[in-house]
Amino acid sequence: MKYQTQKVALYYFVGALVLFLSQVTFGALAGAVYVWPNLLAETLPFNIIRMIHTNSLIVWLLMGFMGAAYYLVPEEAETEIYSPFLAKLQFWLFLGGGAAAIIGYIFGVHGGREFLEQPLWIKIAIVGVMLIFLFNLSMTVLKGRKTAVSMILVIGLWMVALLFLFAFYNPVNLVLDKVFWWFVVHLWVEGVWELIMASILAFLMIKMTGVDREIVEKWLYLIVSLALFTGLLGTGHHYYWIGTPGYWQWIGSVFSTLEVAPFFAMVLFTFYMVWKGGRKHPNHAAILWALGCSVFAFFGAGVWGFLHTLANVNYYTHGTQVTAAHGHLAFYGAYVMVNLAIITYALPKLLGREPYNQTLNMWGFWICSSGVAFMTFTLTFAGVIQSHVQRFLGESYMDVQDQMMFFYQLRLGSGLVVVIGAFIIVYALLVPRKEEQQANATAQQSAE
Repeated sequence: MKYQTQKVALYYFVGALVLFLSQVTFGALAGAVYVWPNLLAETLPFNIIRMIHTNSLIVWLLMGFMGAAYYLVPEEAETEIYSPFLAKLQFWLFLGGGAAAIIGYIFGVHGGREFLEQPLWIKIAIVGVMLIFLFNLSMTVLKGRKTAVSMILVIGLWMVALLFLFAFYNPVNLVLDKVFWWFVVHLWVEGVWELIMASILAFLMIKMTGVDREIVEKWLYLIVSLALFTGLLGTGHHYYWIGTPGYWQWIGSVFSTLEVAPFFAMVLFTFYMVWKGGRKHPNHAAILWALGCSVFAFFGAGVWGFLHTLANVNYYTHGTQVTAAHGHLAFYGAYVMVNLAIITYALPKLLGREPYNQTLNMWGFWICSSGVAFMTFTLTFAGVIQSHVQRFLGESYMDVQDQMMFFYQLRLGSGLVVVIGAFIIVYALLVPRKEEQQANATAQQSAE
């Protein structure tokens, strides 16, 4: 590490990994309820399990982004973090708020809006935490070197905070509610989060391939331009059937199709950088996560998004298991993997553990990724059946659910594989190998 204040990123990375385990565990539990519908029906209803699953995902991804920012911005700006104290204070406030929200969900205290279930006081606390974070980060950038990587990252993070303000607007009119609800949900994951993802990948490519910064930044500008051009009006694919004017069906179909472009550009970018660099960086696991991120994001967000984004197709598929297939693969590929890429790169440096157990980390990569891929195919087949039998042939919802039970059993099995992979990844990142433990013990004895 070049700058000592980068160590505050350790708080965020460890906190993110713990919440990552919570998220996949509750996801597997939700999958079990599909197979055994009365499981925990009285103690922990399905809607609460799902709420904890999705909210844990959002919180740990944001926590990972914050850790990534506190790690890479000092190196990009060539200066220490403006206030390490504020960074630590912000972490504990964010972690405490997230924990309070989850405990509240268990006892039925929530707002009821999907993904935005946080009670009002939690939302206000989130805004306060984000203001501390953005002030600290912006002051760091302003007093140091300005690079494309750090500037795009900070812009993306500022937009995350500003778009979250729409979570406070909850109109009585259901159409207006959904129009502005997507301003948070869609414009986060298919808009400004892509800026964050691209800047983190650019930083990793600069550090791990040795390719000239100017080349990386040109690719970064291209990807960000494509992401904003397609993602903003791509919001239209959520406006097909909620009572908005018919022209959204054309706008949504055209720009959603184009949303494949930035993710394909990321595949070309990462593989070209690794090939052009020709430098074998010692952290093979981090390179694997970075390459895997671009590929899985392309298929999850790009290809699987395109499968049901055209209005004529979406008329039958919206709200089916096709949506779940796309959502799981897209979130895993784009944002889970980019977080695990930067954590895999940075954590050994933060803990002074290079080299570390890369082999186990890569095993975790393949196990977790295989589980998500199998889950995606399973849900896709289930969704195609559901779309045809329920939406086209007109059979009732519950009758169709019975016909998909085999796929739900497969989905549960793949979910358990993902949980095993996640625990392997976290273990590989946080627990020293025997060789390291023995070396540390020997060093301690020598010092005594």
